[in-house]
Amino acid sequence: MDPHIVVLITAGSKEEADQLSRGLVEEKLAFCVNSVPGVQSTYYWENKLCVDAEFLLIAKTRRDRFEDLEQWVRANHSYDVPEIIALPIVAGSKPYLKSIDDWINQKN
Repeated sequence: MDPHIVVLITAGSKEEADQLSRGLVEEKLAFCVNSVPGVQSTYYWENKLCVDAEFLLIAKTRRDRFEDLEQWVRANHSYDVPEIIALPIVAGSKPYLKSIDDWINQKN
């Protein structure tokens, strides 16, 4: 299995996206988090169709940190059930992947 992953997380506001992004990096749960504004999410929730403006967070991390990342996001997110989806990084620049490892493996 590939040790590196990308985690997709949505947030309902810029303030929340900033707080989550900063916290994930400061806690060494992610090396880098991109915040993409202007995402429109269409989904079914509590027996109704919803269409909302959201921010998409793209976090680069390691698979072995996913559980801690998920717990941290769930504890710090305003949604009852936040989107937290991991995808493998099947290939990447070796220096960049090393940067992920170096940051994530540092002690706080």
